[in-house]
Amino acid sequence: MIRTVSTAPYQDQKPGTSGLRKKVPVFQQENYAENFIQSIFDSLEGYEGKTLVIGGDGRFYNREVIQIALKMAAANGFGKVMVGRGGILSTPAASHIIRKYGAFGGIVLSASHNPGGPTEDFGIKYNIGNGGPAPEKITDAIYTRSKIIDTYKIVEAPDLNLDAIGSSRLGEMTVEIIDPVKDYADLMESLFDFGAIRALIGSGFRVVIDSMSAVTGPYAVDILERRLGAPAGSVRNAEPLPDFGHHHPDPNLVHAKALYDDVMSPDGPDFGAASDGDGDRNMVVGKGMFVTPSDSLAVIAANATCAPGYSQGIAGIARSMPTSAAADRVAEKLGIGMYETPTGWKFFGNLLDAGKATVCGEESFGTGSSHVREKDGLWAVLFWLNIIAARKQSVKEIIEAHWAEFGRNFYSRHDYEEVDTAAANALMDSLRAKLPSLPGKSHGALTIESADDFAYHDPIDGSVSRNQGIRILFRGGSRVVFRLSGTGTSGATLRVYVERYEPDASRHGTETQAALADLIAVAEEIAEIRSRTGRDAPTVIT
Repeated sequence: MIRTVSTAPYQDQKPGTSGLRKKVPVFQQENYAENFIQSIFDSLEGYEGKTLVIGGDGRFYNREVIQIALKMAAANGFGKVMVGRGGILSTPAASHIIRKYGAFGGIVLSASHNPGGPTEDFGIKYNIGNGGPAPEKITDAIYTRSKIIDTYKIVEAPDLNLDAIGSSRLGEMTVEIIDPVKDYADLMESLFDFGAIRALIGSGFRVVIDSMSAVTGPYAVDILERRLGAPAGSVRNAEPLPDFGHHHPDPNLVHAKALYDDVMSPDGPDFGAASDGDGDRNMVVGKGMFVTPSDSLAVIAANATCAPGYSQGIAGIARSMPTSAAADRVAEKLGIGMYETPTGWKFFGNLLDAGKATVCGEESFGTGSSHVREKDGLWAVLFWLNIIAARKQSVKEIIEAHWAEFGRNFYSRHDYEEVDTAAANALMDSLRAKLPSLPGKSHGALTIESADDFAYHDPIDGSVSRNQGIRILFRGGSRVVFRLSGTGTSGATLRVYVERYEPDASRHGTETQAALADLIAVAEEIAEIRSRTGRDAPTVIT
């Protein structure tokens, strides 16, 4: 029976760069999740009788919200819902399922790299029919609806068994529980030379992947251990846990330090990788070399034809504005398009759909391609293994050869997490007010060439996205970028990106923070970070 339930709106359901993210107790408020899900459905047209995909990263409250979403999808007229067994679907796998089976769209339950648990983070994101995150016109409509919603529709029925593959009925709707791994793993096998990677691993090349007790565990075990022949246990923390084992599932040098230290040790593995909560981010480490996400994008683009799925070359490269310009130099040499977008994977969708770009990346440990419409952690890891197998070089040798050919973009991101929101906004407002007066000013040997607040003009649909980050560009190609992250749930995260281009190979061995020291000092001086935030140092440096 379909029931229409009266409700009162919440005023805080504005989606960020990747959906609505709040603490679990917020989502547990009366009708909070129901309101947002109904607001999604109310903002869409033409889905009656169509297929919806639902899945998540297994974090706390995942199963409960899936049951709610299933019953509401049935009440709102969807014909079928496909759900990953156990409620599990990595974000890239969900994108692939939507695309492969021609679904109308999908609901992805995740807060990505944010912690999970009864008092930690949860999130709901809507993906459209191309498999990518909903564009701003849809998320804006969802937010507008959420502020005035007064009823939602739900089917009264017992909860479904999410752990048994097969089909069942929920009212007039079919619910199909699917293997969350197989379709995705098959896609990876079609893109990469599994035979060459299998031979590499068989030769004694040691690979470890830390799944951080998050969603990629089952995917990595199937692909790395079963299909590629790595020894059992090569995938660490492989079981997805609701609280990610009390760990922070963010694959960076702080939260995946144990993996980094292991690979860097004399007897450690030759190659290490980690993925985040929902499987869309990656960290790559080789013996003696941590690969920055910006360099990873550039190396993958430069070596794309090593992989069978990209043997014909790539149409173009897209990167988020804060990502280093390393990939720009690859695009220039290849004679292909280079696109600079705001942060947020949704901005790549139009370029991918139009065939303008094939490979995309963000400095926040996200890389992907036209195979899906989300960033894809395991895809990036497999691409690196394919390149290593094809070039017969170590990660360190590949990176150093790339720098020698293209020059090195020294690059670092300084995160100031959980800053008082008012203080963070005041800092950005002050910076914006200074922009007209900055060009021409000198700070030691550095002279500011230009300064602006980045605005993106989408070349496909003509839409404009403003206030996407403050850029200060110096003569010679160095730059500093300031922006507030839209992925946190507590306070504000101020991100400061610092970059210097160095064409001289004799200087490529300089330690990164030393190479950027003068720019870091100028960023602090211009933005008044210490006085405005009360912070003497970043929370995380990557």
